[in-house]
Parts: sequence; C-alpha cells; structure tokens
Amino acid sequence: MMRKRSHFRDHKFEARLFGSRALVAFIGILILMAVLISNLYHIQVNQFKDYQTRSNDNRIKVVPIAPNRGLIYDRHGVVLAENRPVFSLEITPERVGNLDETITRLKALFPISDDAYARFKRDRKHTRRFKSVPLLNQLSEQQVAIFSVHQHEFPGVEVKATLKRYYPYGEILTHVLGYVSRINDRDLRRLAREEKIKDYQATHDIGKLGIERYYEDVLHGKPGYQEVEVNSRGRIIRTLKYQPPIPGQDIVLNIDINLQSYLFKLLDKRRGSAVILEPHTDAVLAMVSSPSYDPNSFVHGISSKDYRALLNDINRPLVNRATLGIYPPASTVKPFMAVAALQEKVITPTTTRNDPGYWRIPNSKTRPFRDWLRWGHGKVNINKAIEESVDTFFYQVAFDLGIDRISKWMEEFGFGDYTGIDIYEESKANMPTREWKRARHKTPWYQGDTIPVGIGQGYWTATPMQIAKATSVLVNNGKVMAPQILHSTIKTLDDKRTVEELKQPELYPPITGVKKEFWTIAKHGMYLVNHGKRGTARHAFAGLKYKSAGKSGTAQVFGLAEDQKYNADEIAEHLRDHALFTGFAPYDDPRVIVTIVLENAGGGSSHGAPVVRQIFDHILLDKNYDYIEPEK
Repeated sequence: MMRKRSHFRDHKFEARLFGSRALVAFIGILILMAVLISNLYHIQVNQFKDYQTRSNDNRIKVVPIAPNRGLIYDRHGVVLAENRPVFSLEITPERVGNLDETITRLKALFPISDDAYARFKRDRKHTRRFKSVPLLNQLSEQQVAIFSVHQHEFPGVEVKATLKRYYPYGEILTHVLGYVSRINDRDLRRLAREEKIKDYQATHDIGKLGIERYYEDVLHGKPGYQEVEVNSRGRIIRTLKYQPPIPGQDIVLNIDINLQSYLFKLLDKRRGSAVILEPHTDAVLAMVSSPSYDPNSFVHGISSKDYRALLNDINRPLVNRATLGIYPPASTVKPFMAVAALQEKVITPTTTRNDPGYWRIPNSKTRPFRDWLRWGHGKVNINKAIEESVDTFFYQVAFDLGIDRISKWMEEFGFGDYTGIDIYEESKANMPTREWKRARHKTPWYQGDTIPVGIGQGYWTATPMQIAKATSVLVNNGKVMAPQILHSTIKTLDDKRTVEELKQPELYPPITGVKKEFWTIAKHGMYLVNHGKRGTARHAFAGLKYKSAGKSGTAQVFGLAEDQKYNADEIAEHLRDHALFTGFAPYDDPRVIVTIVLENAGGGSSHGAPVVRQIFDHILLDKNYDYIEPEK
C-alpha cells in the first residue's frame, strides 16, 4: 500500500514539473513572437523608405553618358582633329559566366593578340562589373558581320559603335595637337586630385600631349546620364530619365595647315625643328618637329612592339624638338647681346675694335679665344660685328658685361624660362648664372666661363621656341609676348554657336628704358646679314624681291683643341655642328618670324638660311598661299 502511494506522488510531481516547463516554453514563444513582430514593424514601417531606396537601386541604374569631344580647326576652318565612328567588341564581366572560356571561344572568330588581351585585363581592373570593357577595337565591317551571326552564343558580349578621335594629317601635326588615349592609373590619380573623376565615368580617353592635353577641360565637355530600369540579368527594360551630355567646345588654332604641311615637307624627315610666328601677336602659324610619328596609332592603343620601336629610335621622334630640343643658341643671340651692350654702355653705336682673329682675357696668359674667321675681320663696329658674326667683338662685350648682367638681360628676352606657349611639353633650357654653376657643378664662376656665353656657347642652352620668342621681342622693340597656338573657342548651345577669341595674356613685363635707336641698330645688323656685301647669309638671300633680316648660328656639338681644324666630312654625322637661323620679313613691316634648327647639318648660314629663304618666299611670294593679314 505504501509503495502505491509513493508511486502516485512521483507521477504527480512529474506532472507539475512538465506543466511549469510548458509554461516557460510558451512564455518564451510569446517573447520571440513579440520580438519578431517588433522587427517586422520596424523594417516595414520605420525603415520602409530606406529599404525601398535599396530595392530601387537594385532595379534602377544611373548610366553616365560620355560627351562628344570638341573638334579642332586650323585658322582657315580646316578640321585637324575629328571624331569618327568605330566598332569595338566589348564584354560586360557581370553578364558573362566563364570569362576565360568566352575569350577562348571568341579567339576562334577573331585574332586576339596578347597585347589586346593584356590591355583588356588591365582595363577590367578599373571598370565596374556592370560596365563593358573593350576587348577589340576598330572592327572591320566583315568582323562585325561575323559576330552578328554568332552573337546569340555569347551573352554579355556585344559590338558597340563609339566615336573615336582621328587625326587626318597624321604625323604632320603630332607635336602640335598631341593625341588622346586610354585613361590610365596616372590619369585617374590626377583626376581624383582635381576632383574631376565624376566627369570621366563614361569616358575612355583623355588628352595626353599637346593641345589635346592643354585644353582638355575645354574639349572634353560635361557628361550626361540616364536612369534606366533593368531586370535581374542587367538588361535595360525602360528609360526613366534622360539628361543629355554637354559636348566639348570646338577650338580654332592659329596654325595654318597649308604652311604646316609645307614646312614638314621642307624638313623632309631630317632631325630638326622650325617655328613660324606672326610678329604682332606671337601667334604660332606653324611648329614642326622632325621626324615625327602618327598619333592615330596611340588613340586605339599602340602595341608594345611599336612603342618600343619609337622609344629606341635614335632619331627620337617622340620628342618635340621645337620646345624640348635643347641646343646652344650660338650666334643667333648676337643681336640681343648688342641691345644689352648698348644699353649698359659697354659699347656705343660708333665703337670700333680691331679683330686679328683671336681674343685673350686682358692681363692673362690663358689660351686665346678664336674667331670663326682665322685671319680676323679687321676694323669692326657693332653693325659689322652682327653682319659678319664677329666672335671676338662679342667676346669683349661678354667680358665687359659680366655674367650677372648678361643673364639678367637674356632672361628678359625669355631665355632660361618657359615661353608661355600653350602646351605642357616645354623645357626652360639653361641661362647660366653664378648660382646655377655653384649648385650644379659645385665650383665658382670664372671669367673664362663668361666669354663663350657672349656668342651663345658654353653653359648657355635654348630651345628653338625661345629663340623665336626672343626674335619677336627684338622685332617689337621690347614687347614680350607668349607664343600662342589657340586662336578662339566655339561654344554650341541650343544650336547657337558662340565664338570667343583668345586675348593675349600679359604674362611678361616689357623691356623698358631701351632707346629705340638701339633696337634699330640690332635689327639693321640682321638686315646686313642677309643683304650686306659681307653678310654671312647673303648668298642664301641673293636676288630677294623683298627686304629681310636674319641671324645664323652654328652650334658646336663637341669642342676643338687649339689650332684644330673642323672637317665635317671626316667626323661622325652625330658629332657635326647644328645649323641655326632666325629671321623676319619683310624688314620694314614684319609679317613673319622664322626660327629653324637642323641637327648635325653644319653651318647655319650655308644650311639653315636657304631653308628660311624658301619659307619666306612661300609666304610672301607664292600666290597659292593664302596669307591672313594680322590685326595691328
């Protein structure tokens, strides 16, 4: 009996325990349900707008639209840089299942080079997955037709038509226009620093050199966008909103393409450069660097092999010699030195000196500095010194002026500084000073260093553009202007074209205080160079139907020992002198300034002057040349 009662109590206890556990579980379920309902309310009511926006982002995409790049014209309205439609094969990685397999299958249809594949992989790293990446550019019509037949086999791959830059004059204008090419890591970093990266989300190309780079902000324009609804596969269902892009502005250059082409042909792929300025404005009518290269090969991505060939070319076609070529200015500086010497009163208009063919530093036993004419020029004044390019006269001038005054004056003419031309590819070259030599060579400046500077040699170097600018300063009696390639911009808005001419920026103060007589003496000396009885360039300008002025220069590439003779036929071509010439015409009313440098060509009078004569004749006498009279 006792055992039955005990068993009954055990069952009763277990029932109570089970009941309490069930109650706890029930309460727990109620709490969890309350939390769940609370969360659902918070998500569906309190955070409704936030999640609705996220949901819309999943099905609504904002697609940027690239603007059309502005065109580039010459001064006559001839198109120098245009946009042409091209077809490219592009892949959207987000829509491709197996990318490697897809490319392997595409190779069965098209030849895909290693360079093209490497470029695709590089571009893919910098492109969002839902944006397409070009694999092949410049597809032919036959290739487009072949892919159209097989397009259904390649989801995520499509042929796209885009506008690409094209330069119809190719290598003739490369160093003026530059080119556009694919945006790279360096460009992205620069755009990020300038907070412009949003403007390039739909743009693949950017200006790399020349005018294309300098006026990138003008030419590029502003992107537009469209809001589109897409399905789960990323295909556009409909367009919700469209904001058209603002095209880049067209620009008009001072360049005359006919003159540019004539000049390029005249140089005939010889190493050198030529600059033609309009004296009253310093407008750049032509600027040629030779040899050159075709910029169109860079627009679509030049192959590694072709690029290495350009880099390793001993003729350096990639270098713009007009603004980056560095040469001793040689005797082209003598008219500028004359102005400084007259103004500083180290000579007068009537100063006469005897030239025995050499000059020695006074009261010294150093070796003499030789004149180019071994037996000398006899009695010499400033006019004859320029006309016959008498070295000894300017050795004395340099000695009397000293390096401090020489560098100060020549810097005012623009040497040792950027000319202000509107391209970035430019060198300051070097106008030597005491401080420069101590910093560069860790030695003081000696008197012997000054003497060769007087004839544009020694430590003095310049670019052809600097020499042309200095010639303009002389022609304009001290007015200093920056050479200018851009003439005007054309803005099109609502089918209305607005032309805005560029005003010459006043970057440099004029050279003041110089007597007009001194400017005239220097220019008259240059007139005698071309027309005097003993002018160094008289043979090249014989029979001229107009008056001109000029100054030749012969820049030594290597030094000669005392009494050593120079024989161009017996030395290597790359060690021969450079031929320089700068001049203007007509003499009484200058309409054109020409500066030319021919590398390793020999003497400036015998090789540079004849080329300048041809340019003068072409501009002033050729009836087929359409010269535009400048505003004064």
